[in-house]
Amino acid sequence: MATKAEKTKQFILETAAPLYNEKGISGVSIDDVLEATKLTKGCIYGHFQGKEDLSEQVIEYSLNHLTEKITAAVLKENTAKEKIGAFMDFYKNPINTFIDGGCPLFNTAVEADDNFPSIKQKVAARFAAGQEALSGILQEGIDSGEFSSKLNPKKFAFKMVAAIEGGIVICRNIDSAKPMYDLVQDLKDELQNYSL
Repeated sequence: MATKAEKTKQFILETAAPLYNEKGISGVSIDDVLEATKLTKGCIYGHFQGKEDLSEQVIEYSLNHLTEKITAAVLKENTAKEKIGAFMDFYKNPINTFIDGGCPLFNTAVEADDNFPSIKQKVAARFAAGQEALSGILQEGIDSGEFSSKLNPKKFAFKMVAAIEGGIVICRNIDSAKPMYDLVQDLKDELQNYSL
């Protein structure tokens, strides 16, 4: 069972995550977190060494939370095709995301690219792990006879992630989920071409 201190820290991370996802690392101040949590500065600094430590832990929390949500959606399915479909469907509505502000992986990647090297490394590792997992599912589909050996798992996994992440940004900017629904369907149709 979590201690009071652990529960407080978890509350701070959960409350700060949407702030960071919407405003970015540079856009969030300690005062923003204080206002959202209604905690004292002493309480925040009792759990985090400063803004940099808070930022790193909030980003880590957000990325872990994203991974858990996607993994849960994928693991509900049985076949490789269903699992890949569940991954795509997870991102189908980029306007109403599980955390306000869109995809925390993409949002963090854009900001961390030039400004936060340690966070950039964490994001890069998540992208690599995610694509590796998707590639593995596609390879399982080939091995089980669901997909043709003409499917290149690594290339398709990269294309799928790149298309979906780019689609999220565009759809959020034009405030419409419809292009994403079309994109997901196009990706599913393309994958269907490799079905046996």
